[in-house]
Amino acid sequence: MIPRLRRASIFAAVGALAVLAPTLGNAAAVPFLAVAALAFFGIRDGEWFDILALPGDREEERLYGLVAFSLAAGGLALFATVPPVPLPYEAFAAATLAVGGGRLGRELVGRKTADEFPLVAGYVAGGTATALVGQVLVQLQTTAGPDEWLAPASASALADGGATASAVAGPIGSALPGIVFLAAVAALTAAFVRSLVFARDAHITVILVALTVWGFIVLTPTVSAPLILFGLGVTGALGYVSFALGTASVPGMLTGVLAALLAVVLGGIGWFLTLMSFYAVGGLASKYRFDEKADRGVAQENEGARGTGNVLANSAVALVAVIGYAATAHVDVSPALFGLAFAGATATAMADTLSSEIGGLYDGPRLVTTLEPVPPGTDGAITWQGEVAGIAGACIVGALAALGMPLGAAAVGGGIVVAAGVAGMTVDSLLGALIEGERIGNQAVNFLATLAGATAAVACAVALGVAL
Repeated sequence: MIPRLRRASIFAAVGALAVLAPTLGNAAAVPFLAVAALAFFGIRDGEWFDILALPGDREEERLYGLVAFSLAAGGLALFATVPPVPLPYEAFAAATLAVGGGRLGRELVGRKTADEFPLVAGYVAGGTATALVGQVLVQLQTTAGPDEWLAPASASALADGGATASAVAGPIGSALPGIVFLAAVAALTAAFVRSLVFARDAHITVILVALTVWGFIVLTPTVSAPLILFGLGVTGALGYVSFALGTASVPGMLTGVLAALLAVVLGGIGWFLTLMSFYAVGGLASKYRFDEKADRGVAQENEGARGTGNVLANSAVALVAVIGYAATAHVDVSPALFGLAFAGATATAMADTLSSEIGGLYDGPRLVTTLEPVPPGTDGAITWQGEVAGIAGACIVGALAALGMPLGAAAVGGGIVVAAGVAGMTVDSLLGALIEGERIGNQAVNFLATLAGATAAVACAVALGVAL
């Protein structure tokens, strides 16, 4: 374990070189290129090679893992100096330190346990802490002093179109809650990507994290201390519960936690509760009478633990709506439309999940297109019990969505969300009967159904002229 811990420490130290970028300026890539050259040409065997070698490096007798990580960081350093809109130094530092610090945090926890959840928690905690420190150090270099650092950037600075990294990142980076939010997003994204790639693919991870953080810097959401503390605490706790109950795999859990954090910070408590209602009820429905559903051949794969693909298939449209809602601060589009799209997509996911999980327990399913009897588990098959459960699920989301609407529009708005959820559920069944199988998988069908639900909600509101 000690060699692995030493290797993780060195990766973290290499990542920490990013905090020098504001001072080095155009030479910010030089330290990373020097590390890559040393690892590639200078360390071919011996003790240091054994310490730094990742799986696969020994067979090729090259430290390709460290070389690739260093080159990726060097490329991002160059990108941070490219006009007219360079990669913000904050995003650069957050990405490299989230990956390096996350690896170190995982190895520190690994000295005590081999259980997966604590290891992932160690990765996220280490990545968040180091990404936070990295952003603070960058901010201190790119502003005149602590007084300026604590003040939001001026409108004229933002109007310059990103002439400097600090001008672009100011509205978020100058406030500690915003820095914490970016650090948490960086660490969760890094942990999520890491769960999908190989250990030697840290270069892919750091690039994706940098681009993700950059996107949220551009959005400049308003983040308060209570909101970020609530978001991190509650989403982390619920992530543990979902993993402990077996309703989500590790990648699925990370996807859900990241999605929930974005919902609460970018949307608000109401958005968070709406999304969590789907995760909680849908997850429990998947485990409900699981053995019986397994015997009937209609149970979820992986013992009912939902993975990344399943979570994204049901939540991707809702997440786009959340980000779109945050972006309305910069474009002339009604935020209410994105709220309806979010609720319609979530209502569809809830309705479809309950319809499948509850309806699969009953005999007499019929194909939605012809109403002919078909075997249980047939794509596009429905039962009246499943339809009732689906409608009930759409009503749950509709009621939660209505709570966040103006009093005069709550009843109509909630009804639109319920109708959109039922419409999306029906689209899912139709797509299952018509095209699911060899040409298209279940996850693609779920995505298209949630898109249909979101579209239906917005179209209904526009057609009825509902003012939300």
